[in-house]
Amino acid sequence: MESLAEHLLDYLDPDKVQMVKRAYDCANDAHEGQTRRSGEPYIIHPLAVANILASLHMDHQTLMAAMLHDVIEDTVVTKEELAASFGDAVADLVDGVSKLTQIEFKSRAEAQARNFQKMTLAMAKDIRVILVKLADRLHNMRTLGPLHPEKRRRIAIETLDIYAPIANRLGINSIRVELEDLGFAALYPMRAKYIGKAVKKLRGNHNEIITDIQSKLEACLLERGLQGEIVGREKHLNSIYKKMKYKHKSFHEIMDVYAFRIITVNEEDCYRVLGAVHSLYKPLPFRFKDYIAVPKENGYQSLHTTLFGMHVNIEIQIRSREMEEFANYGIAAHWHYKEESNVKLENQIRIDRWLSGLKEMRERANDSMEFIEHVKIDLFPDEIYVFTPKGKILKLPSGATAIDFAYSIHTDIGSVCVACRINKHLAPLSEQLQSGQTVEVITAPGGKPERAWLDFVRTGKAKSSIRHFLKQQQEIESLALGRALLEKSLSRINISWDDISDDHINLVLAHNQADSLDSLLRNIGLGLRMPYIIARQLASKNSLAISDDKIFDSPTGSQTEQVMIKGTEGMKVTFARCCYPIPGDPIIGVPEADSGLVIHSEGCKKAMRIAKTWARLHLSWMKDITDEFTVELRVELERQRGIIAELATAIARAEANVERINVEEQDAKLSVISVVLHVQGRQHLARIMKRIRALRAVIRISRVIK
Repeated sequence: MESLAEHLLDYLDPDKVQMVKRAYDCANDAHEGQTRRSGEPYIIHPLAVANILASLHMDHQTLMAAMLHDVIEDTVVTKEELAASFGDAVADLVDGVSKLTQIEFKSRAEAQARNFQKMTLAMAKDIRVILVKLADRLHNMRTLGPLHPEKRRRIAIETLDIYAPIANRLGINSIRVELEDLGFAALYPMRAKYIGKAVKKLRGNHNEIITDIQSKLEACLLERGLQGEIVGREKHLNSIYKKMKYKHKSFHEIMDVYAFRIITVNEEDCYRVLGAVHSLYKPLPFRFKDYIAVPKENGYQSLHTTLFGMHVNIEIQIRSREMEEFANYGIAAHWHYKEESNVKLENQIRIDRWLSGLKEMRERANDSMEFIEHVKIDLFPDEIYVFTPKGKILKLPSGATAIDFAYSIHTDIGSVCVACRINKHLAPLSEQLQSGQTVEVITAPGGKPERAWLDFVRTGKAKSSIRHFLKQQQEIESLALGRALLEKSLSRINISWDDISDDHINLVLAHNQADSLDSLLRNIGLGLRMPYIIARQLASKNSLAISDDKIFDSPTGSQTEQVMIKGTEGMKVTFARCCYPIPGDPIIGVPEADSGLVIHSEGCKKAMRIAKTWARLHLSWMKDITDEFTVELRVELERQRGIIAELATAIARAEANVERINVEEQDAKLSVISVVLHVQGRQHLARIMKRIRALRAVIRISRVIK
């Protein structure tokens, strides 16, 4: 503790250092007699966490929380006692960082997801929570040795999947690099060992070339009167391994690139130094990146360029002293410097924006697993930069589409997006964007998200917003459908809502374990409850247990009040793929769990087989339906060249769209072709079949109802 106190006096006031000492004494007393798996006194761990945070020049409250971060869970000390001794701020930090209470989960993955969700909630209240958590994880990674191999592997995977990306997202490069290398070594010990040996062996061979290049760069800057500190950059084991694995590069290809960093006095000198090194060695095309003008999402700023000289590739990063500090400390630089700066404020704004996005995703996610899936997408971004029509630059992950672009502007814009223009040309919404493109989103008042968007959107915000809308839409549609189906079933037994008392409704709700009438109606719409059974329960004055043979054993109600189908009910009304019902066909509805109401043709053998007579709802079509419906035709014809093209042309002239054409059977003279197409109803289908029948080669045509 004394050596830590000496270090803290370099940047903290003596009275604040004393407060950190008091926290240490409290932790030491609380953990007395406790040891780590290695046999060391437990206090070694919180002291090491505090040392890591001191290297980031964190404030005294964070250091106190680091000292005390395990006392609530592992000792008898309570949060209230901490608040009384050290203040509410420290107590809240400790509470946020304390290991989360273990809950019974279905799987370890679900437990991890739930814990991460809680961590982000605490992080949104005070960002210092995650800084203590990162330091805690870093020391745990440094001391994995005594643990069981399987536990080491699990902790390493969690570190590489969650903690290292968060450190990167917050711009804390010093912690991120060590977490990645320690995680890699724990996950792949043999690979880390061999790569480490190879790096050490090559380092000696490269020293002469590195010294030569560095001296030439220094002479170049001196000649132009530019100040700059030139340092060699070490390649890290995890970085080498990922390039070998994902970029399919050999070890020598990676190590034959010599990396340097030039640290200048200010931003203007960065560009002057860039011009100087470009005059010294030839820059490689398409290998220059200006992260000063357009910083990375985590606030990182630097100029990156790759040169060719002395028969090798030379990677150079150029940044100011302030940018270098932020690259290493990230969000922790907020406490590193007392004076305000534009870079510092911009970095804080970016972090606040990210935390706000996390909060929105957390509120919209159905469960912890979905939330962590969305967050992971945003933690691993290979970024692209695109422009709005007004010239504003937006950063998106690689593979993002116009839908992601629209949601990044505002959720309301994404929700009503119907089309887009990329570089002033109309393009599909699913087209992946490239850096430098100008994207314009076209919206319409009636636009709404589609389930198919989930197959190609890239950002967590877009995915969570689309799923949130679809969930709401499903609830609205299932409620309306459930009400219509139940009222239809009630009419069949001559019962109306006025005939049912509130007490009896509550009895039926309790019997079906429904919180409210709306909840019960939604379950009917989803196919989880049968409307005819609920109708009988509502009509029954005695037992609510209704047997199948008594559901409609004496239906006295009218069959004329039918549920009307218009074809655009939404997600909870689907049309059977076995019989392809179309407007004009006599139809029935069969409620199915999770599918809602499935519409079949009245003569469909599958519907007859899966549903009892009383389970089939007789439905009818609304008038003036303009939607398109799928239908399958079987066409027998003589084999001749170009006949499929003639068939497709005949269908097109009848104003129908072909979904699929398959040759089912074929011999020397005859072919049997299956055609799946879209029609507006029976009359439209009749016109199409008449045109097909007029073809000379056609022998027979029939509609397929399986």
